[in-house]
Amino acid sequence: MTSKIKVDNINKVSDDSNIIKKCGTTTTIGSGASNPIVVDGSAITLGRCGGTVALASGATQTGFGRTGTVDWQTGSIKTATFTAANGEGYFCNTSGGAFTVNLPAGSAGAIVSVSDYTRTFATNNLTISPNGSEKIGGIAGDAVLNINGQAATFVYVDGTEGWINVQETQTSQTGSTGFIMATGGTETTCGNCKIHTFTGPGTFEVTGLANTPANNAMGYMVVAGGGGGGGELGGGGGAGGFREGRTCSVTPYSVSPLAVATGITATVTSYPITAGGGGAGSTQSPIVKGDSGSPSIFSTITSAGGGGGGTNNSSPGGATMPGIAGGSGGGGAGSAENNGGGGAGNTPPVSPAQGFAGGTGSTSGPNYGAAGGGGATAAGANSSGTAGGAGGAGATTSINATPTIRAGGGGGAVFGCGGTAGAAGPGGGGAGGNNTDGTNGTDNTGGGGGGARGQAGNGGSGVVIIRYKFQ
Repeated sequence: MTSKIKVDNINKVSDDSNIIKKCGTTTTIGSGASNPIVVDGSAITLGRCGGTVALASGATQTGFGRTGTVDWQTGSIKTATFTAANGEGYFCNTSGGAFTVNLPAGSAGAIVSVSDYTRTFATNNLTISPNGSEKIGGIAGDAVLNINGQAATFVYVDGTEGWINVQETQTSQTGSTGFIMATGGTETTCGNCKIHTFTGPGTFEVTGLANTPANNAMGYMVVAGGGGGGGELGGGGGAGGFREGRTCSVTPYSVSPLAVATGITATVTSYPITAGGGGAGSTQSPIVKGDSGSPSIFSTITSAGGGGGGTNNSSPGGATMPGIAGGSGGGGAGSAENNGGGGAGNTPPVSPAQGFAGGTGSTSGPNYGAAGGGGATAAGANSSGTAGGAGGAGATTSINATPTIRAGGGGGAVFGCGGTAGAAGPGGGGAGGNNTDGTNGTDNTGGGGGGARGQAGNGGSGVVIIRYKFQ
């Protein structure tokens, strides 16, 4: 016969409090207020309100399942290729370069999440790679996350579709300082304004906006690459196109005469930046014009490259090549047979004009001077029989906190004793040569290269500067 012990309660000896208590259909295990285990007819309750249920070190759990969420690994920011684990979420920092997340072997219900830690997926992509021949969304291949702020959650369903992206965001919200927040280029400050300077290709990344819409106005200056000078008594290269805008009440500073009264309104996005390169100066052989500069671009603003300087074909019956049109036009060459006209400025046209035309070369001896290239605020000077024309003047702005002149035209060449080569246009233009090489335009000013009888000067590269209120 089986032995039985029949009791309703078991109490402690020390204080007679309940260890096990039976009351109707409910059994409580534990003494005092804690009552850690309660068993009734339909449920088992572990712990009490405000308490904690913990597994001992080294213990494991089964049967509880997951809730469709992941455990975010905040203590391990990923910066290089790694293999994910089921049930985990990862913050991925691609600011130092693109990398890959290898998914674990798929099993029904497996879940992995990733998120853009630094909002740099557009610049440096994050690749999601399935295990072996498994699929992502029904395709046996990698998935690429390439949008800044992107986050995605993948759940493994079955062998037909594999991992399916069940949740995705494409704009990660950030905290706000009450003003524009952005990164990119070389960053400096001036009072309450932040300045971003780009001297090469890059990305201007706006991650937060101002609480007051008026403070989302951004000032800008976009200068294209200058044109190269012409050879063989060639004209000076035209300056790169110069465009500027700002909202005075938001970003006050001394602007150029070419500035428009409104800036660009910021949005949370990535703005690709192009700072155009300068055009190559002409060589004496073969006889060609100087190359035009390349455009510079920010948002809806494009400045055209400066036009190359014209070249004289000195062979009998040879035709003189005029300057090339551009942001500012290249200067015309000098020639005993026919003079070269200057290239048109402000091409393509914008308002206000982004630059001026190059000057006209001379047919008068004994020095047959070539003309200067156009600048941002003045046309290139025409040449005379004894002097090359000076490059047109550039424009002065304090957008970078210091009054700086940019986009000056290149000077025209001259030939022989007693001649005077064309002076460089103020704003980074290169001087013309007198039986010598022309001078290069200054980089990051968009200055035109100087004309020459031999090797003409190269145009200077362009620059993009953005300014806004940040505090």
